[in-house]
Amino acid sequence: MPTSPLDPAILSSLYGRSLLVTDEWGTPELETLVAVAARFAALDRTGRELAFIKNELAYAMFFDNSTRTKSAWAGAAARLGMQPVIVDGSSTQVSHGETAVETGAMLGMNAHALGVRHDLILGEGNRFMRDVKQGLDDYLAATDNARKVPIVNLQCDIDHPTQTLADLCWLKERFPDGLRGKKIAVSWAYSPSYAKPLSVPQGLIMLLPRFGAQVALAHPPGYRLMDRCLDSARKAASSSGGAFEVVHSMDEAFADAVAVYPKSWGPYDLMLERVEANRAGDRARMTDIEKRALAQNAGHRDWICDERRMKLTAGGDALYLHCLPADIGAEVSPGVMAKHTVNVAREANWKVYVIMALLAVAKVPNLATRLA
Repeated sequence: MPTSPLDPAILSSLYGRSLLVTDEWGTPELETLVAVAARFAALDRTGRELAFIKNELAYAMFFDNSTRTKSAWAGAAARLGMQPVIVDGSSTQVSHGETAVETGAMLGMNAHALGVRHDLILGEGNRFMRDVKQGLDDYLAATDNARKVPIVNLQCDIDHPTQTLADLCWLKERFPDGLRGKKIAVSWAYSPSYAKPLSVPQGLIMLLPRFGAQVALAHPPGYRLMDRCLDSARKAASSSGGAFEVVHSMDEAFADAVAVYPKSWGPYDLMLERVEANRAGDRARMTDIEKRALAQNAGHRDWICDERRMKLTAGGDALYLHCLPADIGAEVSPGVMAKHTVNVAREANWKVYVIMALLAVAKVPNLATRLA
């Protein structure tokens, strides 16, 4: 992806900033962040040392499973000269009654950046991150500490910013003339594994229309997304000249699309029911909800990205995207995945540079000069 000039004024406005959902940042700010990520990618691939933030602690808490995001966080922090520390959220004192505000204050004593994944329960993950940030900011203010300690959303119930921004970087690399006027399908797909979070499709529909893309969201009845994200997608499309529509046919979404993103997520009503079960601490009910979600998924086994559907796309050869791991044989056919194995790996690799960019814009003064 070609790099573009960096605006020092915009970079200055990002100094000290946290990213909790992408629609809280302006489009020029996101464009600048993507440009910084592209600059880091270009420099890193030539073997340049990029240790702009030496001897600082990059702490990350994961309350859900992760492979790629953990690796990306560690790789990004290490490239910048930071010391990455990754812990299982269940090993913290949160389960013993410690509040998120208290957690933020405790981590703020030593951490210089904090990533959080908390994505399984609607209405809880993003709020947890905001409470952590409040506790951290309060501690820094009370101790007259000028350190910049950004919070990076590594996936919550609303958004998965490092993933969707990596997807955006990959799309910009593949379509260097831009996304304006290009149709992108974001579709539900069948999965037999577990009721996956809503945050990836929600993040995509909020982000891609801002860059002029024509986004078609497809899902069977019962798999709607959060109103807050649907409203954000419509506003983004209206203000940018892009487009956003919701359809209930995978074929309709794929028709003439230049890129497709078939991804499973849980049934909306059952995801809401899981909120109540989690608040009550009812583990048996949580297990039952998961079983019912998978049974509901099984009624839509034909929602698969296969060779027939790919032939419906623009030129019969759309770019396939996925946040991984994909359920091969369910979400996507073995043949389609085999054809795009390298593509999804290159897509995933952008997450390292997005996280580097988020840390650097928040913590490195005069970043434009340093990168130049």
